[in-house]
Amino acid sequence: MIYSMTGYASATRELAAASGSGGVSVSVELRTVNSRFLDLNFRMPEDVRVCEPTLREMLMNKLSRGKVDIRVNLQRSEQTANAGALNRDALDQLAGLERAVLEAFPQAGRLRTGEILRWPGVLAESGVPADVLRDAVLECGKQAIAELIDVRAREGAQLATMLLANVTEMESIVTRITPLVPELIAKHQQKIVERLQEALGVAAPDTAATIVSREEIAERIRQEVTMYGIRIDIAEELSRLTAHLNETRHVIQKGGKVGKRLDFMMQELNREANTLGSKAAAKELADSSMTLKLLIEQMREQVQNLE
Repeated sequence: MIYSMTGYASATRELAAASGSGGVSVSVELRTVNSRFLDLNFRMPEDVRVCEPTLREMLMNKLSRGKVDIRVNLQRSEQTANAGALNRDALDQLAGLERAVLEAFPQAGRLRTGEILRWPGVLAESGVPADVLRDAVLECGKQAIAELIDVRAREGAQLATMLLANVTEMESIVTRITPLVPELIAKHQQKIVERLQEALGVAAPDTAATIVSREEIAERIRQEVTMYGIRIDIAEELSRLTAHLNETRHVIQKGGKVGKRLDFMMQELNREANTLGSKAAAKELADSSMTLKLLIEQMREQVQNLE
């Protein structure tokens, strides 16, 4: 199983207020896109900010790459929003902070009622106990993460199918052109021989004034054609392409966190395809090189989305 880095998931729970009327709707949304590293961004109300470390740990245990936006929403009913219950834990914490400040700065003024009520988390509008609210957020987070993993796995399976299809097509191209290489090289060498013979006047009759003998010219042509044949021989590139394609198929089928490994394989495949194109001595080879590079570029774009 391989996993995509893109996905969306959400979970919601309804909580009743302690008074029995009204309540709070708790929801956790996760949105992920591709990224080189794991990047977690939280947006949540202050009265449930205490849940962030636990949610962060849960996500880090399940994900290794991707930019993740985590949004926690608390939707309060009208009756609950008007209740204005105090969060005793936040109030006690604020009182302790005020005492510490007054000890260090005796001349500092004390907090006023309006300032206390505006302090983040003091006014627990939900009317739901803080521990119940925190438990609901964590439960929604756990459910949303599980759903996100399933979404990323399904998309990853689709990407794997597409990648393997491209690998199969590239393998067929390599298989098709490999037997053609010797014949194509031989034909191209023959053309070079004919052009050199014409240019050097090999077909002219020997005379006493001939500076270079026919045999010397023929030997020089043979050397040049042999060197050119070595330069345009692509057997080594085709062999490495086959090896890289085999490794790419193995990595995809093995699964797991394959994104970085496949990105490296795309670089290697592209390097061999470029070399194949630069050494192509016939239209068939040049066309095959272009097709290979197009297929590799398609794979590279999709590999960027894999975890």
